[in-house]
Amino acid sequence: MEEFNESGMSLILHSGDAKNSAMKALRFARKHEFDEAEKHLKEAREHIGEAHQSQTDLLHKEANGDATTVSLLMVHAQDHMMNTLSFIDSTDEMIHLYKEIYELKKEK
Repeated sequence: MEEFNESGMSLILHSGDAKNSAMKALRFARKHEFDEAEKHLKEAREHIGEAHQSQTDLLHKEANGDATTVSLLMVHAQDHMMNTLSFIDSTDEMIHLYKEIYELKKEK
């Protein structure tokens, strides 16, 4: 059980780091600092990759017969990860839009 709690905390930690990096990316994009924005978006993807690895490890354990107890912590961890994945995707699109708007304004 303790191992599953640690995995849940790992999901939350890495998802939180990913969301923070994505927020930084968005803030840099808003200031038209697109290289920095891309750097932080890349960091966000790396962090969410670590969270995904924790999730995959849990799935492998369960598939091998090591039953997972569904706890509030694990539900929260999964929710946090899924929201962060959506946020990263949205951030990527928003950075693209900021770039387009910036280029259009430069043309005027």
